[in-house]
Amino acid sequence: MKLENPAPLQWQFSQRADAMKSSAIREILKVTMRPDITSFAGGLPSPLTFPVEHMKTAFDRVLSQQGKMALQYGPTDGYLPLREWIAASLSTNGAQISAEQVLMVSGSQQGLDLLGKVLIDEGSKVLVETPSYLGALQAFALYGAKFESVPSDEFGLQPETIEAIAGGARMLYSLPNFQNPTGRTLPTERRFKLVETCARLGLPLIEDDPYGALSYQNAPLPKMLSMNPSGVIYMGSFSKVLTPGIRLGYVVAPRPLILKMEQAKQATDLHTAQLTQMVVYEAIKDGFLDQHVPTIRKLYGDQCQAMLDALQQYFPASCSWSKPEGGMFIWVTLPEHIDAGALLNEAVEQEKVAFVPGAPFYANVAQKNTLRLSFVTVPPEQIRAGVERLGKLIASKL
Repeated sequence: MKLENPAPLQWQFSQRADAMKSSAIREILKVTMRPDITSFAGGLPSPLTFPVEHMKTAFDRVLSQQGKMALQYGPTDGYLPLREWIAASLSTNGAQISAEQVLMVSGSQQGLDLLGKVLIDEGSKVLVETPSYLGALQAFALYGAKFESVPSDEFGLQPETIEAIAGGARMLYSLPNFQNPTGRTLPTERRFKLVETCARLGLPLIEDDPYGALSYQNAPLPKMLSMNPSGVIYMGSFSKVLTPGIRLGYVVAPRPLILKMEQAKQATDLHTAQLTQMVVYEAIKDGFLDQHVPTIRKLYGDQCQAMLDALQQYFPASCSWSKPEGGMFIWVTLPEHIDAGALLNEAVEQEKVAFVPGAPFYANVAQKNTLRLSFVTVPPEQIRAGVERLGKLIASKL
């Protein structure tokens, strides 16, 4: 039987739900799915880098050899052989990381959410870069974080400014390698100073490192985790070096924090998919990433250079931009009178080009004359044509 004429439900959302906002990037991506749009908006890895056949082989091996285990519930902290592999890979420069310090999560975004749950109360102060990763701002804001922006320049946050603003802060969030959104990299000397300052102040330091392996030329800079394993919370992901569809990341932290995060994860999803973890371990255990990641670096490096060359040729001289040495993003600063948010609508409708306005990446005072460009999913010839059209639009605003 079907109920006749039911009264419409009156949804009473929580205060937390009422405060939620959609990701500006995700909303833009709905528009950029149109086939006529050249999109520099998404922070998506290039599908050309996905090792489909290798992953298929790994799935087949796991399901044929350990299928019953792979399809069963798993432990909250994750598949032990994979956690041991991660711990061994991070035990560098004298740092000794154990598997007990590693928590597997369903993408690094879940790691940010769990950190927010266990470290942030309503009104808690959280220090962030200027600008910072939008996904982290969203995750922490959901738990009532009060953001304090750390002064930053073209080389990243300035450690000497932290002590004056750190009083009462719960943590400092940083993205030291090829940062999203700016593409900038924190120099080694600043890393040491940042770690030393946070250790002296007793301030937990989050080192979010999804792009660290994507250096185009130089060897990766030292991880802050290796400088102070007892005070740095390290976040890693397989999304940028393997495939994002597996939704697999990890958090490395002192055991007391990992235990609290495990409890929070049990209330969220019990555990990250056992099958996914076992397949990833099967795929990488014999050194596959050592051969695979250089092909990603080469592709992204070539496309980054194509965009830098096009920017130099077609953008007005009154614009400036970052020159990343790795990662997926270039950060552009326009003349002060141009609002990138307003410019986006014209760029999409008139020039069929999309980008991400910079304002949402600022925790406090937004710099509206900024924008983020991603180059990794667009072929060089299309990069050149899209940048040319966008440059002409910007020039018409001068």
